[in-house]
Amino acid sequence: MIEEEYMELIQRQVHYTQEGKRTFDQFYVDEDYNVPDTKEDVKQIVQGKGNVKVEDLRLVENYLRVSGKLYFQILYVTDNAENAPAVLEGKIPFEEMVYIEGDDAGQYFIQNVRTEFTATLVHSRKVGIRALVEMEIGMEKLADEETTTDLESQVSVYKKFRPVHLLELHTMKKDTYRIKEEITLPGQLLLTDVSSRKLEIRPGQDEMLLTGELLVFCMYRSEEGKTDWLEQSVPYEGRISCDGVEESMYYSVQSTLDDPLVDVRLDEDGEMRILGIEGTMNLRMNIYREEELSLLEDVYSLEQNCKFETREAVYEELLIQNHSKCKVSEKLLLPELKDDVLQICHSEGEMQVEHMEQTAQGMQVEGILHLTFLYLRADDVIPFGSWSGMIPFSWLLECPNMTEDARHHITWHVEQLSVGLAGSEAVEVKAVLAFDTFMRNPVFMNVITDVEFEPVSMEEVEKRPGIVGYVVKDGDDLWSLAKRYMTTEEGIRKVNGIEAGEPKAGDKLLIFKENMSIL
Repeated sequence: MIEEEYMELIQRQVHYTQEGKRTFDQFYVDEDYNVPDTKEDVKQIVQGKGNVKVEDLRLVENYLRVSGKLYFQILYVTDNAENAPAVLEGKIPFEEMVYIEGDDAGQYFIQNVRTEFTATLVHSRKVGIRALVEMEIGMEKLADEETTTDLESQVSVYKKFRPVHLLELHTMKKDTYRIKEEITLPGQLLLTDVSSRKLEIRPGQDEMLLTGELLVFCMYRSEEGKTDWLEQSVPYEGRISCDGVEESMYYSVQSTLDDPLVDVRLDEDGEMRILGIEGTMNLRMNIYREEELSLLEDVYSLEQNCKFETREAVYEELLIQNHSKCKVSEKLLLPELKDDVLQICHSEGEMQVEHMEQTAQGMQVEGILHLTFLYLRADDVIPFGSWSGMIPFSWLLECPNMTEDARHHITWHVEQLSVGLAGSEAVEVKAVLAFDTFMRNPVFMNVITDVEFEPVSMEEVEKRPGIVGYVVKDGDDLWSLAKRYMTTEEGIRKVNGIEAGEPKAGDKLLIFKENMSIL
């Protein structure tokens, strides 16, 4: 009875994500809105703003149903003797069906949402609302599989390893962080706008650390009956528990500020002068550990025929993770506003990325900064006005080692924005546009799943040439030559005096069978 040769593949569990194809979608929300009975008639619309909140994603056959609400806020001048500013607020539900190609087994998510909002006056009790919504839809799924790192066998074998810096998923989770702050309000609240600025997220020990600011703009009526405003940055910091996370880990985080709520509260004197600010920071976090591994790529034996089976696998190596900032500075000549602007009250900006192209230096991004500012006019009848326009920008996300099939996760937002008067018919715009970039290279691997050894027949041994003269071709290396001619890399080096490195195309080599006495 012949004993079966002992053989064992040494394997390691790998936990990673697989990304599906991204889909870009654009749709309209279009509806008439009746002014509530509790509100004054509308004389003129000054400014409008809309934000989309996606509440549900659901697959319906080959479509992804995206449903949620458009929340809007409209500043207008009342049609009465006072010509006072007033605000309309509301929400409109929407449902969009997006055709999805490919695998539907993963988790879908929405990112880089942009809303272009327009409000037009139909008559004093009705407003037409139209919003263009753009969004990017992504899909990712978890994958767990075993990869082969070594082989143990009674048969003497030669093994080839491939070193990789494997990016392995440690934590994938959704979480929320509640922001609660207060500021002092010196009057009756009319309008508020709360936006997220300067958000930084980084890993700590067993936690993710957050620091950022809420930019709060309030328009109010003072005790003297005058319309006034204030703008204030409210800093915050916090942490989210993440077991096993370490400071050295890498991360890709998508964040959105949802449900900002502003309410007036009593101060110590019993006056309604405290403004409570609350918001929910929704986070979708992928946290990675980078490990240096040697994966078993090839194997052969001089004693027996070695046959093995493989399967295709695609892992990832980190290319770059960074937070870069594009500074925009522009002087805009606005002759249509000449002598009309007394003071700029508040400005808002939103980024639209129109084109991304891979270059030798990295990813070239071209886009538009959509700008809106509210200003005080030299007109008692219509005391406030609004201007909207666009500023183009161009930015290079540097990554010189980026390959054609590199995978990227890029999010963007306006981090800082200021608009100031620069004479009677011009404004100076300064902005900082932030890009969070997480790029990976795919690692294509044929993972060895099974190995079998068979005895070498004497007839086969006799057919092997004892010595070969060989001219090196493009793509040849010592390992493939040693395996083809049943010898070793060390043997080829010794005979041909190759101390280090690989031979070049055109080099002439002598290759001897390993068992010949000359060696």
